[in-house]
Amino acid sequence: MKTTFSICLCFIALTGFAQEDIRFYVHAGESDLLDCPVSLNLDQINYNEDRGSIQLAELVAGGEVEVPCQLEPGHSAKLWFILPGETPKGTKREFILRRRETIPGPDGVQLELRQGQVRLSKMERPILDYQFQTVFPPEGINPLFQRSGFIHPLWSPGGEMLTRIQPPDHYHHYGIWGPWTLTHIGDREVDFWNLLKGEGTVRFSGFLSQVEGAVFSGFKALQEHIDFGARGADQVAINELLDVRAWNTGNGEVWLIDYTTTLNSPLDSGIMLDAYRYGGGIGYRATERWHKDNSSVLTSENKDRKGADGTKAKWCLVEGESSTPEGRSGILFMGHTSNRDFPEPMRVWPEDQNGGRGDLYFEFCPIRHNDWKLEKGKDYTLRYRLLVFDGPLTAETAEKYWQAFANPPRVELLKSGN
Repeated sequence: MKTTFSICLCFIALTGFAQEDIRFYVHAGESDLLDCPVSLNLDQINYNEDRGSIQLAELVAGGEVEVPCQLEPGHSAKLWFILPGETPKGTKREFILRRRETIPGPDGVQLELRQGQVRLSKMERPILDYQFQTVFPPEGINPLFQRSGFIHPLWSPGGEMLTRIQPPDHYHHYGIWGPWTLTHIGDREVDFWNLLKGEGTVRFSGFLSQVEGAVFSGFKALQEHIDFGARGADQVAINELLDVRAWNTGNGEVWLIDYTTTLNSPLDSGIMLDAYRYGGGIGYRATERWHKDNSSVLTSENKDRKGADGTKAKWCLVEGESSTPEGRSGILFMGHTSNRDFPEPMRVWPEDQNGGRGDLYFEFCPIRHNDWKLEKGKDYTLRYRLLVFDGPLTAETAEKYWQAFANPPRVELLKSGN
């Protein structure tokens, strides 16, 4: 299966972008796609000149439809936009990029810096909060359970809160987060997950960037995995760059969120992430409302909650009862083909968890079956995408969203005059 994002730039030199329009096709490839983020490489375009005047439109029968777009400068500059709606396999869609007088941008995803949180929202409806200030446990509970650097709450488009933190059965659970459990630094074991052990924790260190735009808004945060048992002062065992962005899918009927984590160990010996049923990638403690009788799990390999634990999957759909008009809400967790041990193993709590109530916990766990050594100074990246929704979501629809993530379309620039 093709797993890389290919962009064809072989038809025209683009240094004259300021003088002429640029037309291009977006090819769906061999898969049906839904609400797919797409990027156009701008390395050959003088994009620094009059940035605010770039306009993108889709050419359709009977005219043009304006499409929100957003520049992302950097080592390789990109222009991002959403391929709206469904794009059937084997089809292509045509777009045109122009220079125009500066025009007001469309409403996108808003980013707000609050007291201890960064909030992403759409049309005044909250999507998620990222907690960068330390959150302490309830009064009377051991303060070792404190931590920062996690997502909570995560809301559905209809306003249902889908995450939970500090449940009495596991005070160290924090909404959506990804600490490592069984690790070794040399011969010494360090647990960054079970906070009560006092061996380690994860904490927010600082923001590297925050961006707000018509197509996506988000942030990059540095999180430190702290080893409490080091000789002398506490030491940073892993530096983690957490990149979170929420895409503007336009209609606000679903939230589409990318969660990308890059790990780098500064230790001379590196760090061993031991094979274990917990640890890593992305973990999710579901709302207190969900239990075995009103929630469900479905994986890309057609496993339900009874059979999913320890198996591998491209995606996992978790959903349950809600107070929205649709009566159900959920999250589709998607793993990328570039991730370690893809399709990734999962940890899914059994139905008899917590005294038979069957509370719901899910995790993509790339070290479930095999150790993973992080060598000093090397970057290791895990990419995930979340689709947050209300109402039903079929396996067929889930597959289309995953294909858009793992196998994005090809962009073909057209010759001048075509």
